[in-house]
Amino acid sequence: MMHTLKADSDLGREGSQAPWSGSNGGSCIQVKQLSGQRVVVSQSTDPDGPAVISSAVAEFTNGVKAGIADFLLV
Repeated sequence: MMHTLKADSDLGREGSQAPWSGSNGGSCIQVKQLSGQRVVVSQSTDPDGPAVISSAVAEFTNGVKAGIADFLLV
């Protein structure tokens, strides 16, 4: 199940991380772990933009680690 909220105004910045920041001009995905293996994903440069909360992120990440998304690395 997914819910869409405003990133910072509804959820706050505390605990958020932008692990994919770098030389991309500041356009970063920001993530924050919530309880129950739920993860918030938002755009770090748009604090009032949408934030998606999903419990499938952990499953997706584990699948990527296991190599099932390697076909995307073309």
